[in-house]
Amino acid sequence: MQAHYFQHVPFEGLGSIEAWLNTNDYHISSTAFYQSAALPDIDTVDFLVVMGGPMSVNDEAHYPWLAAEKQFIRQFIETGKPVLGICLGAQLIASAMGARVYVNNEKEIGWWPIQVTNNHSAAVFHFPESAMVFHWHGETFDLPENSIHLAESFGCKNQAFQLGSSVIGLQFHLETTHRSAQAIVENCIEDLLPAPYVQAEAEILSASPGQYQQINQLMNHVLDYLHAV
Repeated sequence: MQAHYFQHVPFEGLGSIEAWLNTNDYHISSTAFYQSAALPDIDTVDFLVVMGGPMSVNDEAHYPWLAAEKQFIRQFIETGKPVLGICLGAQLIASAMGARVYVNNEKEIGWWPIQVTNNHSAAVFHFPESAMVFHWHGETFDLPENSIHLAESFGCKNQAFQLGSSVIGLQFHLETTHRSAQAIVENCIEDLLPAPYVQAEAEILSASPGQYQQINQLMNHVLDYLHAV
């Protein structure tokens, strides 16, 4: 099986997802848009993962490859094969499916809880009632048509959605490791301006190994769910 991921900046890679893909015998390939916009043949990809990044999905004038990426995502979703979008990736899925992406009322950066909004349907992934997860975003999205709202937070209503049985978009980062958290802090330090849902560098990096283990385990559950499609 072939897993392909879209990477938008060098410091936001697969994180804990890589270990899961290796354990589940996926061959891994990627498109690094900061180097090249070469897209794979849709027929060769079994699982698409769309990573995060500091740009907006609306920045096509600065990043012309965004238009082709969104078109690819839309076409891949139509195949029914599994798709996971994380942060910018979730916004790209929403935009590709015709939903609006825009600046959120609050930036949300650091460790903040999410709350489940739908654990009653057998047709969707079930998040815990509440979970402390890692965030780094200033934009949000409207839910794509026919999608199901899965999670929210105090700072951002649309934190997760599911489209059909094979597409999940997460505004937050479950793949984050201590190393990847350090990398995003180092590269996006200018975002850490005092605000209600923005933690300071020291607070972000003081997370315990158990916190990373907890979110990575939840990431594995999401991937298990999509893998079973």
